[in-house]
Amino acid sequence: MRVLKFGGSSVGSAERVDKVIAILQNRYTRKQVKFVVVFSAFQGVTDKLIEIGKLAFQRKHNYKAELEKLIDSHYETVFKLNPVKKHPSAADELEPLFDELKEVIHGVYLVKELSARTLDYIVSFGERLSCTIINFTMQNRGMSPEYLDASRLIKTDDSFGNARVDFKSTNKNIVNHFKKHKRLQVITGFISSTVQNEITTLGRGGSDYTASIFGAALNADLIEIWTDVDGILTADPRKVKNAFPLPSVTYEEAMELSHFGAKVIYPPTMLPALQKKIKIVIKNTFNPDFEGTDIAVKEKDSRFTVKGISSIDDISLVRVQGGGMIGVTGIAARLFGVLAEHNVNIILITQASSEHSICLAIPPKLGALSKKVIEEEFRLEMLDGKIGEVKVENDLSVIAVVGEHMRHTPGISGKVFQALGKNKINIIAIAQGSSELNISLVIEKNNLSKALNILHKAVIKN
Repeated sequence: MRVLKFGGSSVGSAERVDKVIAILQNRYTRKQVKFVVVFSAFQGVTDKLIEIGKLAFQRKHNYKAELEKLIDSHYETVFKLNPVKKHPSAADELEPLFDELKEVIHGVYLVKELSARTLDYIVSFGERLSCTIINFTMQNRGMSPEYLDASRLIKTDDSFGNARVDFKSTNKNIVNHFKKHKRLQVITGFISSTVQNEITTLGRGGSDYTASIFGAALNADLIEIWTDVDGILTADPRKVKNAFPLPSVTYEEAMELSHFGAKVIYPPTMLPALQKKIKIVIKNTFNPDFEGTDIAVKEKDSRFTVKGISSIDDISLVRVQGGGMIGVTGIAARLFGVLAEHNVNIILITQASSEHSICLAIPPKLGALSKKVIEEEFRLEMLDGKIGEVKVENDLSVIAVVGEHMRHTPGISGKVFQALGKNKINIIAIAQGSSELNISLVIEKNNLSKALNILHKAVIKN
C-alpha cells in the first residue's frame, strides 16, 4: 500500500490536473501496487475562500462577485477535463456543494460573524470541491475511484484552525473504513472533525499531514508527496542558482530544513510516518520520472556532509543583558514564560556562557510586544540596574547549515565562518545544538542572498 499526495501547485489548472490523473491512471492500469491518493484544494482556492469570508464579514457586497468567480473557475476546470456529454452530470455533482457554500457565506454576511469554527467550515470546501472534480474525472477515464471525505475519519480536538489529532479513534476509523472499502480512495486533505462532527482543519501543511496520518494508520510501504520541484533541494533555487536536489535525507535533516524555511514539507507531516518508520519520497508532478528525494530513518546516499542551507528571511533579535543575570536561577524560565504567555514564537536562542546576555530570534511583528512584556516582567531588576534596556534589532535573517554527518566531520564550522569572513559578512549571533546537526547564524537581511550563495559553494559539493 502506498499513499500519494498532490498539493495545490500540482492541481493549479485543468492542464495540471490532467497530468496528475495521467500519473494515477498509469499506476491504476499497471496494478503493481495498491494506492490511495490525497488532494489539496486547487491552487489559490483556500486563500480565496478566506478572502471571501472576510469580505462577507466586513459587509462588502463584492463578496458575491468573488464567490461567483470561484464557482465559475471550478466549473471551467471540470468542463475542460470531461467530454461535453458529461457536463450536466458534473454540474449535478458540484451544485449541492456550491449551494451549501453560498448559504454559509451569506450567513457570515447576515450575522457579521466569522469565528475560527466558521472559517474552518468555509475553507473545507476547497478540498471537497477539488476531490469531487478529480474523482468524477477519474471515473470518466476508466478508473473506479471512491470519494472519501477525510473529516469523517480524522478526529480532533476543537482547536479550530490547527486541530490536534486524536490518533486512537482516527486510526481505528481508518482501519475499519479500509476493511469495507476496497476501491481506490480519493481523499480530501487538510480537513478533519471533532467528536461532535464539527469541521476542523489541520493547519499549515495539513494535506501532507493527512497523507502521513493515513499512511501510518494503514502501515503503508511508502508515502509519496508530489509537488512542483524535483525533491528537497540543497537550497532555495530562487536564491541560490546552483542548488540541486538531494537523493536522500534523514527525518531529522528534513525537519531542520523545514523549520528554517524549506517549503517542500512541514515537520508535523513526518511525525506519524517517523513513528512507523515509513519512508517518504518527494516527487515532482511535472517531472514524474525523476527519482526525487527519499526521507527515511537511514539515508541511501551519504556523500554529502552538509545536506542543505536554508533560511528564515526576516527575523528580529531580542537581546536581554545585565550583570544581575549572572548566576541567578530562574531568569531564563521567567523570560521564556512571559513570552509564551503572549504567544511569542522563539525561532532561535543563544546565551553567553557568562550568563551575561540572552539573545532570542523572533518574528519581526512581535518585536515591540516582546520588548514591552519582558521589560514589564523584569521592571524591578531594571530599576536596580541588574538588567539593562531590552534591545530589539530588526532587518535580520537566520541561515541554517544542516547535515547529520557534520557531527563526525571536523572543520565544518571553520569553513562556514571563514567563507563569510572572507566576504565581509558579519555574523551577529550563532547557535549550534549539541547534536551538531545544525549551525544557525544571524546576519543582516541585506546580506542574505550573498551569504547563501557563498556558503553553498563553500560547504556543499555536487
